[in-house]
Amino acid sequence: MTIIIDAMGGDNAPVEILKGAAQAVREYGVSIIAVGNAQKIEKAVRDNNLDLSDITVVNATEEISMCDEPTAAIRHKKDSSMVVGLRMLAEGKGDAFVSAGSTGALLAGATLIVKRLKGVKRPAIGTVIPGANHPFLLLDSGANVECRPEMLDAFATMGSVYMEKVLGVRDPKVALVNNGAEETKGTPNYVAAHALLKENKNIHFAGNVEPKDIPQGDVDVVVCDGFTGNVILKLTEGLAKMLVGQIKGVFLKNIWTKLAFLAVKSGMKDFKKKLDADEYGGALMMGVQHPVIKAHGSSNAKAFKNAIRQAKACVEGNVVRTMADKLAQTLSDEAEG
Repeated sequence: MTIIIDAMGGDNAPVEILKGAAQAVREYGVSIIAVGNAQKIEKAVRDNNLDLSDITVVNATEEISMCDEPTAAIRHKKDSSMVVGLRMLAEGKGDAFVSAGSTGALLAGATLIVKRLKGVKRPAIGTVIPGANHPFLLLDSGANVECRPEMLDAFATMGSVYMEKVLGVRDPKVALVNNGAEETKGTPNYVAAHALLKENKNIHFAGNVEPKDIPQGDVDVVVCDGFTGNVILKLTEGLAKMLVGQIKGVFLKNIWTKLAFLAVKSGMKDFKKKLDADEYGGALMMGVQHPVIKAHGSSNAKAFKNAIRQAKACVEGNVVRTMADKLAQTLSDEAEG
């Protein structure tokens, strides 16, 4: 299996990206093609004593920055690490692509270069988030500010496939974000989406889910438009960081609380790990013809390594092909209905 990576994307590129790639080669046994400025990569290797002996470097002279207009960058920066890597993926020179670069540019590139699956109006970003009971998948978590009902229906189908094939959840429960559990709640768009999801034979639809119930992790796939999803994602990240900080402050209050911490140290370590976004690595661009993983812009080596692990799982689980088949079945069922 060959994973193509964008060596120049992200706040900590190329050093942390290359470190994570080297770790992935050792731990997961994958082949890596690192696309980026060869001179900068060589300097990073020398300065940080990195071992890239099992990684192939493909030179790309340009870089896409977070400030670049996404579509214009994809169209005009033809020799950027992101465009070259996506083109290689589309040409079958690798099995998946991973980047910590601009989300907008990666979405535009995946759409224009890798192309969409049939039945997908626009790709969505699926982000795995820790819940009280188990992790859940949130989509769309930022790609599409507004979504028509049929788009939300497609997201539900793809999200269900992802949770089953990548996270091993059998018959995953799918829910639609809303301000109440009743079928008639929400905007006309969401009422119409509820009706479509209810008739979708390719998912286990559990109805609406209120935001206050999402963190429990009682449902496996949480479906919404990208604006709502991004608000949920950022609020969740902020609350997790605040909770860890507040708990740390309680235990550092005095000598007695510090002693009490020793009794729960292992439990606190597990708690912190559970809330660590680096454990999940990245988000799959759902709805394109090959696996494209968006790693967090601030990814360190651990996070990027786990994003590569996620890409490997998508390839091994034949996720994209299964999504295509399920989407085709959903379209056929709707046409018959």
